[in-house]
Amino acid sequence: MLLSSMGVSLWAENRKQLLSPDGKLKVEVSVADKLTFSVTYDGEPLLTNSVIDLLVDGRQLGVNPKLKSSKYTVIDERSINVVPLKQAITANRANVLTIKFSGKYGIEFRAYDHGYAYRLLLERKETVDVEHEVLALHFAAPFVAHLSKTRDFWTSYENRYTHVSTNDYKADDEMSYLPILLESPKGTKMLLSESDVRDYPHMFMKSTGENGLTSIFPKVPLDWQMVGDRGFGITQEASYIARIEGSRTLPWRFGVVGSDADIVLNEMERVLAGKCELADISWIKPGKVSWDWWNHWTVWNVDFPVGINTRTYQYYIDFAAKYGIDYILLDEGWNKDVNHPFDQIDAIDVQTLVDYGRERGVGVILWMTWLAVEKNMDVIAHYAKMGVKGLKVDFMDHSDQWMVNFYERVAKECARNKLLVDFHGSFKPAGLEVRYPNVITCEGVRGMEYGDGCVPENSIWLPFIRNAVGGMDFTPGSMASSQPEDIRNTGSLPMGNGTRAYQMALYVCFESALQMLADSPTRYMQENECTRFIASVPTTWDETRVLAARAGEYYVVAKRKGQKWYIGAITGGQPQELTITLDFLSGSGRLTNFEDGVNAHRIAVDYRCQQQTVKPGDKLILHLARNGGWCASFDSNGKTIRMEP
Repeated sequence: MLLSSMGVSLWAENRKQLLSPDGKLKVEVSVADKLTFSVTYDGEPLLTNSVIDLLVDGRQLGVNPKLKSSKYTVIDERSINVVPLKQAITANRANVLTIKFSGKYGIEFRAYDHGYAYRLLLERKETVDVEHEVLALHFAAPFVAHLSKTRDFWTSYENRYTHVSTNDYKADDEMSYLPILLESPKGTKMLLSESDVRDYPHMFMKSTGENGLTSIFPKVPLDWQMVGDRGFGITQEASYIARIEGSRTLPWRFGVVGSDADIVLNEMERVLAGKCELADISWIKPGKVSWDWWNHWTVWNVDFPVGINTRTYQYYIDFAAKYGIDYILLDEGWNKDVNHPFDQIDAIDVQTLVDYGRERGVGVILWMTWLAVEKNMDVIAHYAKMGVKGLKVDFMDHSDQWMVNFYERVAKECARNKLLVDFHGSFKPAGLEVRYPNVITCEGVRGMEYGDGCVPENSIWLPFIRNAVGGMDFTPGSMASSQPEDIRNTGSLPMGNGTRAYQMALYVCFESALQMLADSPTRYMQENECTRFIASVPTTWDETRVLAARAGEYYVVAKRKGQKWYIGAITGGQPQELTITLDFLSGSGRLTNFEDGVNAHRIAVDYRCQQQTVKPGDKLILHLARNGGWCASFDSNGKTIRMEP
C-alpha cells in the first residue's frame, strides 16, 4: 500500500522504478554489469541506459555492483528562503529511492514533478582518493544542446552559447561547463547541473561522440604558477580529482525537465543544496550597487577632478543616497598593488568613504583579487572592523577541489565578520550560497562588461540556462543603449547593447540579490524617470510567474514583492508582439510601463513611458523591437513611480 501511494514499483531485484509525485516523470534504475538509469517524461523517453560509475582507490564501484538493499521514501517539505530570488517559500516534494551496494557505497535517486536527481553515497572510515566519477548520458534521440564551450579548466565561465545537435557534437570537440540546456525533438527541455558541491571539483561535460555527454573533472592541483598579477596556471596535478573523507555524500547531479517556463521557475539547485549554516542572518542585506568600473569613473558637471579618488566616490555615494541605492563598489584601482589589499592609493581613504556612506545610508563594497584574499585572510576582519559591508573577490577562474574549498573558506570568514561576498571570475552557483547566504551573488556569465561582445541574441538564453541555477552578476543598466551595429567600446563613455527598455527590463528579468547599476551616476541623473524605475525594482522576490517564454526568442515574467508587482519582457535579435494576461492581479490599480519607442529598432535609446489603470484579467499587447524590452510596475493603491528627484 505504501509503495502504491508513492507511485513506485519493484520490477525485479536488479531493476527499480521511481515515479515523480504527479506520475509524469519516471526514473528506471538497472543494477546489472553496470549501474545505469533511464528517464522518461510524460511518455517521452529522454535518457536511456545512462551509466554511473565511481573510480575510488583504483576500484570501479559501478562495475558489477552487488545490490545489498533498497528503500523507498517520500520528501514533502517547505523552506523559507533567506535570499529569495524566485519565491519566498520553496517546496521540496519528491519520491526517493536509496540503494545500498556491497563495498560500502550506495546511491540516492529523487524524482520530482519536473526533474530527477541522484548522488553517490560513501560509507568508509578512511580517507579515499576519487580518481574519476562517471556520468555518461545517452539521449533517446538527437537533442539540440545549448552549451558554453571551453578549451580547458582555466576559464572564467563567460563564453557565448553554442547550439548544436548532440549527434553533431563530436568526441574531440571542446568540453562545456554546466549548466547545459537540452531540447528534445518534441520540444521538451532538460537543464543539467549539480548542487551541494563541497570539498569536491565542479563537473564539466564533453561529447561521447555517440549522441551523449560524459563527465570530466579538473584534477587536484599540486603546483601552479602566476600569469600576470592575477591569473594562474596549474603546472602539476595529482592523479585524482578529489581526496575526501570516506564517509560522505557526493554532489547531486540533476536534470530539470519540462517546458521553458518550468526551466526558468525551477529551484532544484537550491532545494538540493543543503541547509543554511548561519545562526544569524539578520545582517544580510540584498540590494543595488552603484558600480564604477564599467563607466570608468566618469562623471561630469562637477568642480573636482574625477577618477579613482575619495571625492569621486563621495559623488557616487550622494547619487546612491538620492535614489535609495544600497551600496557603492570600489572596483580595481583603489590598491597600490592588487595583491596587497591593505595598501590604499594616496587618493583614496576607505574609512572616510565608509563614514560618509554610513551617514547617508549607503554601504561600501571593496574589490580584491582571490590571491590578495588568500595571502591576507585577515584583510576580511580588517575591513569589516572599518565598516565595509562586503567584498567582490575576483579571478578565481578554476573549479578544482582546492578552489572550491577556497570559496567556502572565504564565505565562512566573511560570514564570521558579517560581510557579503560577490564572487567574480566565478563558477556557477552549486549550493554554497544557500549554506552561506552572505554569498550574495556571483558572475560566471557573459555580462555587459564585454561591451559589443555582450549581445541580446546571447543574453536571451540566460533565464533558461545560467540564471536557472542561481543569481548572476550580469551588471545591466546602460543608458547609452545601442543596437549591435552601432555600439562603440570606449573607456569613459561606454555603450550597452539592447534598447533602453531592454536595459531597464533586465532588472526585472535577471536574478541577482546584489544588482549593479553599471552606468555613470551623471547619466542616470540625466535620465531621471528611467533611473527612478530601476532603483525601485527589488532584488529579492516573494513570488515569480512566467507569463510567456521561449528559450532563445523571448521571456516575459511577473514578480511580486509585498503587494507590488513588476513585469519584465526581453527579446533577442528578432522583434516580438506578445499578448499577456494580468490574471495574477488581485485588484485594480495603476500600471506604469516603459516600452520601446517607434524608432527603437534603429535608435536604441528611443523609449516611451506611460501610465494606465488596469484590473485582473486585462490583456496587454507588448511590442518589442529587435533586441528590445518592456517593463512595468503595478501598484494596487493607485500609486505611481515618483519621477522627480
